[in-house]
Amino acid sequence: MKVTLDKVYPLAATADNAWRLMQDIEAVAGCMPGAQITERVDDTHYHGTITVRLGPATMSFKGEIEVLALDGALRRLHLLGKGTDTTGASAASMDLEALVREAGEAGAACELAGKSEVTMTGKAAALGGRLMGPVAEQMLKQFVANFSARLDAARSQDSQAPQGAATTTGARAAGATTGDAAGSPRSPADREAESTMSAPASPAPRAELNGLAFAWAILRDWLRGLFSRKAA
Repeated sequence: MKVTLDKVYPLAATADNAWRLMQDIEAVAGCMPGAQITERVDDTHYHGTITVRLGPATMSFKGEIEVLALDGALRRLHLLGKGTDTTGASAASMDLEALVREAGEAGAACELAGKSEVTMTGKAAALGGRLMGPVAEQMLKQFVANFSARLDAARSQDSQAPQGAATTTGARAAGATTGDAAGSPRSPADREAESTMSAPASPAPRAELNGLAFAWAILRDWLRGLFSRKAA
């Protein structure tokens, strides 16, 4: 069974910042609910897993991701992911193309245009049936929400950086003109400040795909469409 989605989502970030995050394949994969990169083979090949919870039941897929294109001029990312569940009874693949483009005045905002083709075979396709399209759409919405949250976190760090950076830069300059010039070691306070500024941000917790939440979202969208057709 195959489903194609073509969506555009607004992002409260500059196109440059959104594209900078888009180039981090592991971060992008982490935005997909239930997904995780388990191994980086090389710059364009990764191994990973994705887990779906449906009440007490869990379905896990293991597979690989290939980066087919990473075009900085167009801010375009093209990925191909495929895998099988741990029982071997189901298989899935996703061909995803994402494009970051400017929107609004002076590049203050941007939008994420995504086109994906999801194919499922075996038991998962038989169980999913007509729900596959709505579930895939809800997954994409949650992915964009997680991606936006990462952008917000990065923007918050950037807004706090100038004051700390200035302090650290001043300390380094002072060390260069005084202690360093005389051959004296830097103070523990200077080393601690530098270590704090260079420490990487803690990774965001991996969100699992909540089947009950998706079921409610699917039912809500179905009812909305049903009453819209009746009103027409």
